[in-house]
Amino acid sequence: MVSARHIYKVIFMNQGKVYEIFARSISQGELFGFIEVEQLVFGERSTVVVDPSEEKIKSEFAGVKRTYIPMHAVMRIDEVEKQGVSKISAIDDGNVSQFSMPVYTPGKGPEFSK
Repeated sequence: MVSARHIYKVIFMNQGKVYEIFARSISQGELFGFIEVEQLVFGERSTVVVDPSEEKIKSEFAGVKRTYIPMHAVMRIDEVEKQGVSKISAIDDGNVSQFSMPVYTPGKGPEFSK
């Protein structure tokens, strides 16, 4: 039997680092230019081995009911079959770079012309 509960993996950039989180609800949200992420999912503490990278991201999002991520920071959103390990990692000096432009720019109209 297939579970009706969706799990999404969201990969985004924040302050020069790549965040990978898992959540049960993703939507465009009410704030223009932001992705709304709810019901964050983290690993269970039932194991003896503790992953320090997951503990760091778990403590950063402790008490967060809903988070809003700017659309231009989102690198990828995947619907996955099962939850993985949430983590924060450094950006490699490879081909990935964050755009420094706004999502919305006003068009030319009578109020912008001289």
